[in-house]
Amino acid sequence: MESLPIAGRVLPGLFERVDDPLYPPEALREALANAICHRDYSMGGGSVGIGIYDDRLEVTSTGSLRFGLTPEMLFDPHESRPWNPLIAGVFYRRGVIENWGRGTLRMAELAERAGLPRPEIEDSGGAVTVRFRPGRYVPPQRVGLDLTERQRAILAILGETPQGVALRDILPRLVNGATARQVRKDLQALRTLELAGPIGQGRGARWRRS
Repeated sequence: MESLPIAGRVLPGLFERVDDPLYPPEALREALANAICHRDYSMGGGSVGIGIYDDRLEVTSTGSLRFGLTPEMLFDPHESRPWNPLIAGVFYRRGVIENWGRGTLRMAELAERAGLPRPEIEDSGGAVTVRFRPGRYVPPQRVGLDLTERQRAILAILGETPQGVALRDILPRLVNGATARQVRKDLQALRTLELAGPIGQGRGARWRRS
């Protein structure tokens, strides 16, 4: 979870901040459990992999869907027939999976509760991939060390409006405040990193995410 963006919030009556990962941990656990239970271990060089990208998280396991199941059917009530019943039985007894045949349904429920789109399931190329996508714009993590907190906030504001945002509209939306000069400097830095660019010139210019 250390590689995922974290959103912090403060609730009335609590002295500690509540941190919410971008993707619900319980949904990711279900995806991993499903991948291990249904992986085809007879295929040499197979694996269960996790890929974290700027706009998605993917859990991939070697092997195709079995017993006539399709990705669409997995989001409707269906019979549980794990390809590796011994592994699935251990996971069930240890509480890793809660109910037989509800893993994908539970992933969808948890994602919806967190305000995310329903996970995508793809069966192609001899592997099954479960794909989670964020419900909001997330600044690229690969340049996280190059950005200040204010620059991240500006980039998030720009990402919400494809038509572009004027400097005067950015200033009041910054929680910690900033001067026009500071924001101009930040916008130029984002432009240098090719993360943002202007539309028009002068005082009427609007900025948008690249």
